[in-house]
Amino acid sequence: MTGTRRMVAVLFLLPALVLLGALVLYPIGYSLFRSFFDSSGDFTAFGNYKTLFTDDSILTAIKNNAVWLVVAPTVATALGLIFAVLTERVRWGTAFKLVIFMPMAISMLAAGIIFRLVYESDPDRGVANAVAVSVHDTFAESSAFPQAHPSTKSPLKSAGDGAFITKEPVEAGTPVVLPLTGVPPNEMPDDAKAAEPARAEAGQVTGTAWQDFTRGKGRGKVNAPDTAELGYAGIKVEAVKDGEVVASTEAGADGTFALPKEADGAQLRFPASNFREPYNGVDWLGPSLITPAVIGSYLWMWAGFAMVLIAAGLASVPRELLEAARVDGANEWQVFRRVTVPLLAPVLAVVLVTLMINVLKIFDLVFVIPPGSSKDDANVLALQLYNSAFGDRDAGVASAIAMLLFLLVIPVMLFNIRRMRREGRR
Repeated sequence: MTGTRRMVAVLFLLPALVLLGALVLYPIGYSLFRSFFDSSGDFTAFGNYKTLFTDDSILTAIKNNAVWLVVAPTVATALGLIFAVLTERVRWGTAFKLVIFMPMAISMLAAGIIFRLVYESDPDRGVANAVAVSVHDTFAESSAFPQAHPSTKSPLKSAGDGAFITKEPVEAGTPVVLPLTGVPPNEMPDDAKAAEPARAEAGQVTGTAWQDFTRGKGRGKVNAPDTAELGYAGIKVEAVKDGEVVASTEAGADGTFALPKEADGAQLRFPASNFREPYNGVDWLGPSLITPAVIGSYLWMWAGFAMVLIAAGLASVPRELLEAARVDGANEWQVFRRVTVPLLAPVLAVVLVTLMINVLKIFDLVFVIPPGSSKDDANVLALQLYNSAFGDRDAGVASAIAMLLFLLVIPVMLFNIRRMRREGRR
């Protein structure tokens, strides 16, 4: 078209073609060739490809890649669309976009280290479990005495399901002792005070619930409060007759409590809620949740990427069409679903395809976040390729995995090429 000689064009293209051949075509061809040989270099035909669908760890990697391919791009694109639409309606939309996009400036390795700490099981260190514990404790307060239990000489016995009850009925006017042991001193309630013997009150059942243990051999009396022993502040006490609770109360800071006359002749019970193990959050890095947890960290990084591209597409949408739909009586949801989304379809396709190609080769987050006990459950093809090549020293299986990844990417690339050609003909 420009009169340029074919040889001149070839000379200009030659450096790029050499690099393309050396860095792309040759590795693909050699990987295909090497995939037909085993780890010792012997020809094995399709043996390595058979291993892909018989080895448990590789099958787990394929399954996890399928989950990644379906969930991560879809959710990231949906979040990006929501953020892009909502930020158009607020004054501080630019600042919000900056905050959402900021994780893209962090490397995958750094993000993996951050989320390894976020998902830490200890609520005092892991942000995710700190939030989970706070929300849980808002609706179901944890017990302060999870390890408390009566001694062999205690007037209490097991009532089943973690509760304890007095062996004999109690009488009004006669103080009751309800000794327990097993709570470490540093885990006693902060407001607990030295245990005091309960005073006899006419028409009331009174008593003391306390930690019947004093450090030092031979110190303290069994089943009797000592000045060095602390009361079980806030522990719940129930009076039970014929299997029904007739009265209940909570012990004071010194462990003393009082029940009304209805408790006369009843048995006193510590309900199991007093001894429930404290809620320590979710096992984010356990085998069952490790893949969703890693996908969550990916969304934190890439939702901003999707938002920026979709926001750019949204800025080019003709406002007249949106206003016309509103004039015709469409509500905001109908405008969004029937006008905005169809007009953004090309941009959404670009974002979705880009993220699909990206998740097929996900490696860094899966390498860093899962602990050793969950690495096999979080395995993906890119990580398995690395393990096969450098861990198992099996270049044949690693090459077969590389070819499988190549084949998985091809349909996505062809779809993208066809879409670009259709747009070019418009």
